[in-house]
Amino acid sequence: MSELAKDTTEDKVLNGVNVDGIFRAIAIMSCDAGAAKFQFRNRNRWITGGLNRSFVDGFYGACNEHTRETPFVLDNDEPPVLLGEDRGPNPVEQVLHGLAGCITTTLVYHAAARGIRIDEMETSFEGDLDLRGLLGIPGAKRNGYEEIRIKVRIRADDATKEEIDELVKLAERRSPVFDIVSNPVPVKVTVDF
Repeated sequence: MSELAKDTTEDKVLNGVNVDGIFRAIAIMSCDAGAAKFQFRNRNRWITGGLNRSFVDGFYGACNEHTRETPFVLDNDEPPVLLGEDRGPNPVEQVLHGLAGCITTTLVYHAAARGIRIDEMETSFEGDLDLRGLLGIPGAKRNGYEEIRIKVRIRADDATKEEIDELVKLAERRSPVFDIVSNPVPVKVTVDF
């Protein structure tokens, strides 16, 4: 499946995206569903208080195991008002970060595939959370976000307003993280001693 990552000097690139690579990936995955199966992983270690650290290293995809030369290291902490020391974004802020990245990437890739050049794009995210859910205090609707609001600002001089609106809707429909936060996902927890 090395064809997925294949990059040649003749490939068309738009918005920093290898457009020919997108269509190669679509062709391969249309013929071989196994090439579309990915498993992403994260290891986390508690350090102290609200501070914990995640390591993102290997993943499985395109019928192969992939290992990064240097793992990504991501810290989570809480702000002082939530008894932390603010040494990193808290986990619910990390969710907004993941959603922002996925919406942006999805939109930009689909724009490139449609031949639309994005000149500039910014998004902002707000999520409302009632901590009574976390603390077990009656009255919260849920433990997680009650609502997330997204604002998208795009400048694409060669696209119509209708094309931009369709790209935003397409990003909502196709973003894996948008799907994850919008729909229940089975989560299985095991405990090792």
